Amino acid sequence: MSPAPRTVDSAPSWYVNATARDWTCEPPPADVPLFHAGLPAPGPTPLVELPVVAAELGVRRAFVKDESTRLGLPAFKALGVSYAVHRVLAERAGAPPGPATVEEMRAHVAALPPLELIAASDGNHGHALARTGRLLGVPVRIFLPEAVGARTAATIAAEGARVEVRAADYDRTVRYAAGVASARDSAVLVQDTAWEGYEQIPRWIVDGYSTLFHEIDAQLRAAGAPAPSLVAVPMGVGSLAQAAVAHYRGTAAGRRTALLGVEPDTAACVRAGLAAGRPLSIATGRTIMAGLNCGTPSPLAWPYLRGGLDACVTVTDPASARAVTDLGRLGVSSGPCGAACLAAARATLTTATPGDGRADHHHRRRLLGVDADATVVLLSTESAS
Repeated sequence: MSPAPRTVDSAPSWYVNATARDWTCEPPPADVPLFHAGLPAPGPTPLVELPVVAAELGVRRAFVKDESTRLGLPAFKALGVSYAVHRVLAERAGAPPGPATVEEMRAHVAALPPLELIAASDGNHGHALARTGRLLGVPVRIFLPEAVGARTAATIAAEGARVEVRAADYDRTVRYAAGVASARDSAVLVQDTAWEGYEQIPRWIVDGYSTLFHEIDAQLRAAGAPAPSLVAVPMGVGSLAQAAVAHYRGTAAGRRTALLGVEPDTAACVRAGLAAGRPLSIATGRTIMAGLNCGTPSPLAWPYLRGGLDACVTVTDPASARAVTDLGRLGVSSGPCGAACLAAARATLTTATPGDGRADHHHRRRLLGVDADATVVLLSTESAS
């Protein structure tokens, strides 16, 4: 992967790397979509065109990738979890790493010593792991930070998982889950963030997300649309954004696409680190964007974000809530994390940034290569309920 210099706009909510589209990396494995095609409830999630949004953003075409029904679950997380669990089982069973059916994965489970899958989650990742464990007959234990509501805990428990709510934030809950898993020979930590000595499973999770971007490519072609000028991606610890960078910077055809990362203004660990030139851990506040309320970026994702992410912007809870309502009126069920991408596109492409006249929306559009003929894709990563 080639290094890239950075430039930082002085606006407090805005970071831009003017050389991101020159950065390159290896593409994700090509067979991941074949694996997902063999799962129950296969098929791409909708790519919904919204002319009203295109007109508001001043572009030719705008699409929302609606992940509210992914593999029968209300968020995209099942893509990464299912693929990572498949790779764990195949590795332990000494089976080839290529695509496997549910029946083949169940056969691996039956042939192996007892396993327990463990993770910390702020909701959707834990739900996806619990569903995968139920599908394959593997016990699952999920740890939730205290900010996660009782409804989310009950939803995960309804999948048959053992759920424990910790009096801690997300980062401390992740550390606790890792400690629990390391103390049990039968436990496998399936976490969607990485740290030194724990990289392989998070890498498989990121690889699993690549199916989403392959679908977008095919759906845009079917709609007669060009490759997107801009794709907006919610951040969290940065794993989905890492998958976006790997997809669009892994092939020459994708390098004209600008990638915009989106964070809550109360949990902007990626933007803070990018501005500082090194990964940072920050204290986070409360936000309705619970799935993005993360204080430390994944070290596995960091080189991709540092090199291949064009820009990062923060959004407020009111802006995200407005976007939830607006998308709902347009027929897209989107929660605060997914709708944050619409809020970010509005903030980036149509709104002046207070305190920095140089960073008005005309300036940002030029930096990102978004003009009146552009196609914009927003990733709505979760449903409204």
